[in-house]
Amino acid sequence: MLLVTVLVWALNFTVTKYALTNGWEPLAYSSIRYTAGALLFATITFGSERSFRVGGRRDLLLLAVAAATGIWLNQLAYVYAIKLTTATTVALILGITPIFAALAGSALGIERLARRFWLAAIVSFGGVALVAFGSGGGVSVDLTGNLLAVGTAATWAVYSLAVAPLMQRYSPYRISAVVLLAGSIPLVVSGYGQLREQRFDLGVLPWLAIVFATLGPLVLTNVLWFRSLAVVGAARATLFANIQPFIAALFALAILSEPMSGAQLLGGLLIALGIVLARRGAASAAVSRLMRWPSSR
Repeated sequence: MLLVTVLVWALNFTVTKYALTNGWEPLAYSSIRYTAGALLFATITFGSERSFRVGGRRDLLLLAVAAATGIWLNQLAYVYAIKLTTATTVALILGITPIFAALAGSALGIERLARRFWLAAIVSFGGVALVAFGSGGGVSVDLTGNLLAVGTAATWAVYSLAVAPLMQRYSPYRISAVVLLAGSIPLVVSGYGQLREQRFDLGVLPWLAIVFATLGPLVLTNVLWFRSLAVVGAARATLFANIQPFIAALFALAILSEPMSGAQLLGGLLIALGIVLARRGAASAAVSRLMRWPSSR
């Protein structure tokens, strides 16, 4: 289940890039897949739990933060990052998400960061710089895409911190269902203009792309990830999740013929090294907590 989950997550970068270069408008694409995915996953969740109830003003506030950052802002950054730069670049940069989670936790006073973590952060951000410089293409376009990829990682980190306390009081299925439903609303509002102008005579493959991106990363992997965590635990799941950026780069190379430069490969390895240093440094609970729920949609 873990392997299937990571493969689907990794393939989603390539599928999204293909969809956006073959007729789909970025926000129309995200609005449709998230609305459909949210409704489907909510139906599955309600069938087993019979309720979406979340009580308490603090919990509702955390849900609002999670929906705004993990769905709305995250998707705005993600689809335009994919559009403006390569799928390989976005996938490798997203490997830095646990570092952002730790930094956000420190800023909010949730945890203290040891010296080893700061070394890990420097190494990881150095890796991001190498990935960005090695992406090639137009400087201004790549710079915007790279910054949006960093924003994608940062917003997902904030989402992860927001849902952490909720996961202790409610099932992960209920939290994911509610967040998906709530986050889809501002996403549709933001994408309304593109939805009105979107052409739908795109051919078979672009439609298959959005079907895969809806059923795979938004529905199937949620179920598989949470079930596999219950069986093998977060530590083993982390080993699988950490290889996702490199698998995504291989998919992009094989399917889209996107090259991965030596600088990007070295940058990806530095990001991975930074995550390893952070984990071994007993500095960041956020880095460990991040692996308890899906890290890529």
